[in-house]
Amino acid sequence: MAIQLDLSSLENALQRLSEALQAYALDTGNSLYRDASIQRFEFCYELSHKMLKRYLELASPNPVEIDELAFPDLIRTGSEQGLLRSGWDRWKDYRHARSITSHTYDEAKAIAVMQMVPDFYIEGTALLKELGKRCQP
Repeated sequence: MAIQLDLSSLENALQRLSEALQAYALDTGNSLYRDASIQRFEFCYELSHKMLKRYLELASPNPVEIDELAFPDLIRTGSEQGLLRSGWDRWKDYRHARSITSHTYDEAKAIAVMQMVPDFYIEGTALLKELGKRCQP
């Protein structure tokens, strides 16, 4: 039986992130575009790991085991199953970037986080593509 998972929220979020990144690329001095890209990164990051977890729970013979995984182990499991482009080493950086943006606003930190956002967009898109191959809406 095919796994059914509605990926539309992740697809829409990644599309919004792409729009923000395109606008920022045209005017990298525009802090509004940078801030929009960072905010959309935050949302995509959250949705990505939640979709990964949902998929792994649906695909697992023991969903409770997946539910109880620590975040690093969830990422490792997703990577081992070919769902992610990168492993925990890179996702640790994304998680750190996400935690930086949620606690305080600092121009230097925003610039540092923004450097990571385009790579995360590629990561999120790869996850969406892989989930799309394995799931039915």
